[in-house]
Amino acid sequence: MPRLRESSKVRDFLNSDPLWLGTVAFLAAFVTYFSMYAFRRPFVAGTYGGEASEFLQFHGEGITFKSAFILSQVLGYAVSKYLGAKFCSETHRHQVAPRLVILILAAWLALVFFGFLPGRWKALALFFNGLPIGMVWGLLVRVLEGRRLSEAMFAGLAASYVLAGGWLRAAGRWILDTGLVNEFWMPLALATCFLPWFLAGAWVLHQLPPPGREDEMERAARPAMDRHRRKDFIREFFPGVMLLALMFFLLTAYRDFRDNFQVDLFVEMGMETEPVLLLMTETPVALVVTLSLVFLSMVRDNRRALITGYSLMAVGSAMLGISTALFQNGMIGGGMWMMLSGMGAYLAYVPLGSAVIERTIAYTRFVGTAAFAISLVDAVGYTGSVGVILWKDFFAADLSRLGFITGFSWLMCLSGLLLSFASLWYFLRKGSEAQMHP
Repeated sequence: MPRLRESSKVRDFLNSDPLWLGTVAFLAAFVTYFSMYAFRRPFVAGTYGGEASEFLQFHGEGITFKSAFILSQVLGYAVSKYLGAKFCSETHRHQVAPRLVILILAAWLALVFFGFLPGRWKALALFFNGLPIGMVWGLLVRVLEGRRLSEAMFAGLAASYVLAGGWLRAAGRWILDTGLVNEFWMPLALATCFLPWFLAGAWVLHQLPPPGREDEMERAARPAMDRHRRKDFIREFFPGVMLLALMFFLLTAYRDFRDNFQVDLFVEMGMETEPVLLLMTETPVALVVTLSLVFLSMVRDNRRALITGYSLMAVGSAMLGISTALFQNGMIGGGMWMMLSGMGAYLAYVPLGSAVIERTIAYTRFVGTAAFAISLVDAVGYTGSVGVILWKDFFAADLSRLGFITGFSWLMCLSGLLLSFASLWYFLRKGSEAQMHP
């Protein structure tokens, strides 16, 4: 495993002021995860033959090369999340950065194979591209969790992946438009540009001091978890974990389908797929979601913060239904609908995948790491993403992607509201019991 040097001067500086610590951690988390997306997302900017290209047929229906590539990477990503539930929860904070370096280099090598492997074998390369980078999120949560400013630090992660999808797809389209490389080598070209930034971000995160005494008093201790402690967590919170997993199953499937096929959705709505359009729809989303998490970090009481986090999720779920109704009735255009539906999806998705579970651990005083629970529900979520892609291509092939996602938006609105309130009720009750019997 590579060894990264620690700088005592940098660590002393970060220890000197909590505001500086939060700001530096926010920026480092943003840079690291944004750069990771350069290894994951840019390939979706290609068309790979469009709807006329068939990777394989099943029951008379075909799956396109683009869908097969997306499915392969998401499948690797989903497997990685299940592995990450163990891998990330057992990782000590000082091990995070070296492991990040190993994972990103493995993902880079897979993109090399994507460039030169023939035909259908390229799908295998993308599976092995998704396999290492699926654990990056859990490792970053591991180094940021358990601090009084954890939500503000998580905001850097959230802003990065909300922005990264649109910005890096736009960068991919720009590279293809220049004709410098074809659509099979474009992902490697972009990933190589961002590799130094990823390594720099990982080095800065390696300098973060561990949570102090006041952090542990407010947010509970966050030691690494062995398999016995993971079993204790599941046994203690099983009904609530199932509610969160179901919600993440649906949210991840929706978010991933929207992100993977955003270019195709714009085409179906008769809109140009200029890079600036992708940026205009995602940038306001990132701003709103980031400010929401920063606001959440200002709520010191864990019970109130938990209620606030679930309220954000409910508002996001409601936005999905409202924006879709306005779009279907011709009251807003396609670009505005993509922005508002994305804002709703991410307002529901982001708190659940970071701040809500962080505050759940703090409120219930469970001795363990939020990275385990987040990796676990994330794994279930990406299983949903794989399932939706297969369902759409094999069992709803006659339905356009636009028709599919509008119907999906209504499902997310109703199920999101129901599951948010049910999960909140459960964890408030468990937290009250923990306060009564510490």
